[in-house]
Amino acid sequence: MKITILNFLIIMSIISSCSSWNKTQKGAAIGTTGGAATGAVIGRASGNTGLGAIIGATIGGISGALIGRTMDKQAEELRNNIPNANVERVGEGIVVEFNNKILFGFDQFDLTPEARTHLNALVDILQKYPDTNIEIQGHTDDQGTNKYNKSLSKRRAKSVSNYILQSNVSNSRLKTIGFGETAPKYANSSSDGQAQNRRVEFLVSANKKMKNEASKKADELGNK
Repeated sequence: MKITILNFLIIMSIISSCSSWNKTQKGAAIGTTGGAATGAVIGRASGNTGLGAIIGATIGGISGALIGRTMDKQAEELRNNIPNANVERVGEGIVVEFNNKILFGFDQFDLTPEARTHLNALVDILQKYPDTNIEIQGHTDDQGTNKYNKSLSKRRAKSVSNYILQSNVSNSRLKTIGFGETAPKYANSSSDGQAQNRRVEFLVSANKKMKNEASKKADELGNK
């Protein structure tokens, strides 16, 4: 956390001393000063697997700032079209969180009709931005055994992945992981916190093609 605070202070110092910079230049400074080390620290400190993974994959520089612009647009569309989901812009990616109440019945991994409606809205936007990878993470509360919860979280993530694949989203874009009860974002001491921990998260990040195109564009901007 000390490293994270130090990086933040460095970023703010750089930006405040360069008031004439545009948004892309400021974004480049943030991306360059951040990166994998900061992502790892934040991820461990918060227990948020999505936050840590996406910030840890940051490439930084002007390329990262350009990717961030695209992610800003995609995140805004997600918020507007899936109001019941929690959409968070993190680094150069997006974390979309669906809780158990939206996707599954208690202790179930079959998608509800309502879940399919929400996932259809998600798929529509994923199809508009084909140069992204999607990691689907399954999570549970701490009720039951570790082994059972791990299995349930995997089945839930896979159930979501299979549904998305039916909607012409390329299999090469998708990855599924089941964390079971090991990565709670909310307090398991209350029934509400337990319900929120029974969730599926989507980590949206740039694929190799988007990164290469951003790098090429960054080189062009650098030569101007």
